[in-house]
Amino acid sequence: MSAMRHIAVIDIGKTNAKVALVDLATLAEVALRRMSNAPVRQAPYPHHDVEALWAFILESLAGLNHEQRIDAISITTHGATGVLVDAAGELVLPVLDYEFDGPDRLAADYEAIRPLFSETGTPRLPLGLNLGAQFFWQQKSFPAEFARAAAMLMYPQYWALRLTGIAANEVTSLGCHTDLWNPWTADFSSLVDSLDWRSLMAPVRPARDRLGPILPTVAARTGLDPQTPVFCGLHDSNASLLPHLLSDKPPFSVVSTGTWVVSMAVGGKQIALDAARDTLVNVNALGDPVPSARFMGGREFSVLTKDQPEQWTEDDVGAVLARKMLLPSTQQGSGPFPHYAAAWVNADGLNSGQRFAAISFYLALMTATCLDLIGADGPTTVEGPFARNRLFVGMLAAATARAVVASEAATGTSIGAALLASDQPATHGKGERIEPPVDPAWVDYVSAWRSAVDVQG
Repeated sequence: MSAMRHIAVIDIGKTNAKVALVDLATLAEVALRRMSNAPVRQAPYPHHDVEALWAFILESLAGLNHEQRIDAISITTHGATGVLVDAAGELVLPVLDYEFDGPDRLAADYEAIRPLFSETGTPRLPLGLNLGAQFFWQQKSFPAEFARAAAMLMYPQYWALRLTGIAANEVTSLGCHTDLWNPWTADFSSLVDSLDWRSLMAPVRPARDRLGPILPTVAARTGLDPQTPVFCGLHDSNASLLPHLLSDKPPFSVVSTGTWVVSMAVGGKQIALDAARDTLVNVNALGDPVPSARFMGGREFSVLTKDQPEQWTEDDVGAVLARKMLLPSTQQGSGPFPHYAAAWVNADGLNSGQRFAAISFYLALMTATCLDLIGADGPTTVEGPFARNRLFVGMLAAATARAVVASEAATGTSIGAALLASDQPATHGKGERIEPPVDPAWVDYVSAWRSAVDVQG
């Protein structure tokens, strides 16, 4: 066991921000603080309210430390987000919300200079989902402000800078559909050099590097020991993957669920990735390429259910298995069916329980499609909120014909990020293992859904 035991994990998701206290002795979250994380829709463009987040982070660190001494801090955040800071570490432009369509206005110009998929493993994505497109749009739209930038930072490392005063970058965020990183050479892409950005890129350091102790001002605000170390941090989906990289035997796959549902295959079948279907090459915390695919499943779930409680009966499930289904996609522009328009089949008279079941099945079948696209093999572990949805997990097992493990961790990202502070192999409890259902109605539903999607296309 590492001498450090209680790790505070700053976990900035697209929908919610969290600070979790993880006990490395049990690899369990022992405390959690949460706030909603909505972008500020004000000039000069929709952006993240980093000052509100910073106040939340400091307040949470102070509160958690009062309950249990914090030994170290780790950081994980959503991807597709970067920060431009000046020599003093202050923002030169607000941190752009990747769902803003501004970068699309320069799409033709950006398309002409971005690297090929074969170089970066990055598909061309809309809005600001390619971080390179964000920086390009900011440089062209705000040249004076951009010229004041002294460093380009990935989002986890921006928070590390605020905690320690040390600027760094890290490969899991650089390698997350940014156009900025070549996973095959482990270096910046040709785009970075063609736009003369290399000198702006903060040094690349491993996710588990101890950047330094917290700043004296942070210690004063939180009551933490001034020598509390801060680790470099990593992208959230890769944080979910890390415990499995350290403990599981390939082949296996991990599905990280949140606003995005990100599927990652380790040791799977060799398969050509289809850039048009939102497959990509992520880079894991060990620096290795990982075939991945994703869709905005958490957002779809929230919109479709309006966050109603999970209430259903076995009769509801039976009614839905009789061919009541939702076809893709309610969030268009990304995912395995980016141009399909969502449609309900045999949905007249759906009650709330049946609707919940059909939505859960839809999300599972979309996830199974993503796993197929990346050649996934072996058991699938589901991390995050979808792991607690029995209907999602059961249908995912049916659709993949492989076992699914429903992770017990409330936030799989937090456990993975906390492991950056440990020098021991991960030996975490996996959670319940669900085998494919024996009732043929589930497999028949999978076949019917896939046939309906083929007709829809």
